[in-house]
Amino acid sequence: MAKLISELSDALAETIAAAGPGVVRVEGRERLPATGTAWSSDVVVTANHVLERDDNINVGLSNGEAVKATVAGRDPTTDLAVLRADGASLAAPRWTEPDDVRVGNIALALGRPGKTVQATLGIVSALGQSWQTRAGGRIDRYLQTDVTMYPGFSGGPLVDASGDVLGLNSSALLRGVTVSLPTPTVRSVVETLLAHGHVRRGYLGIGAQVVRLPEGLEPKLDQETGLLLVSVEPKSPAEKSGLLLGDTIVTLDGNAVRHLDDLLSYLSGDSVGTKPTIRLVRAGQLQELGVEIGERE
Repeated sequence: MAKLISELSDALAETIAAAGPGVVRVEGRERLPATGTAWSSDVVVTANHVLERDDNINVGLSNGEAVKATVAGRDPTTDLAVLRADGASLAAPRWTEPDDVRVGNIALALGRPGKTVQATLGIVSALGQSWQTRAGGRIDRYLQTDVTMYPGFSGGPLVDASGDVLGLNSSALLRGVTVSLPTPTVRSVVETLLAHGHVRRGYLGIGAQVVRLPEGLEPKLDQETGLLLVSVEPKSPAEKSGLLLGDTIVTLDGNAVRHLDDLLSYLSGDSVGTKPTIRLVRAGQLQELGVEIGERE
């Protein structure tokens, strides 16, 4: 038993040593530095919330040197940001799809808030389907672990026992829960930010809350709730299409809108410029309006 434990200990240390050069320190806020993970030789991906400024950012490398970095783009909805590290020659780790990950698999969270790499050990505690952040970002897979997220670990990688990166750790996605952004989500956001500097999001310009539909409409629509408009922004796509304060949206492009998540799911980058039909309840009657989805600035 002692030999097995010793071999496991050595294997974990070797895994951290192999992945460590791709883990960098990100100095983008006044307090404790955070962590970033190399995406390529001069590109670092980190957590958006750890960058409290857009300039005067330094990236600390594994050899003790520091280089200047610029923000290539941010996506607050997924808490991801991309930096270009000037003159760096980073050793990017191998990013892998978490398709074969199972609950109970060992996982390591790596960080470099100081000059040396740090690590915590845990297991994958929960897996699920795609989900949506509170800000409306779409995450390809729910990936929860019980690793301890020490201060400054956000932006660091979650690695498996082989040292492959399963995703990026963030303490800002769900309060009190350690979740990681899986590799497919990171790849999609990073490629978009490098190409365009931002991630497109659909925009209607409304404020809404969930309400119960009138009893007579529930069986007709096969749903119990809709979204009551409590605000309509001036000159927004919603106002231009004729949506009014007090309207209740029940479907969008033929899809039921029962909760805010239903609306946010539709308002992805692909929806920008489309012209769906909105079905709504106005003065107790069902009506339909066409609207052109704008782009959120």
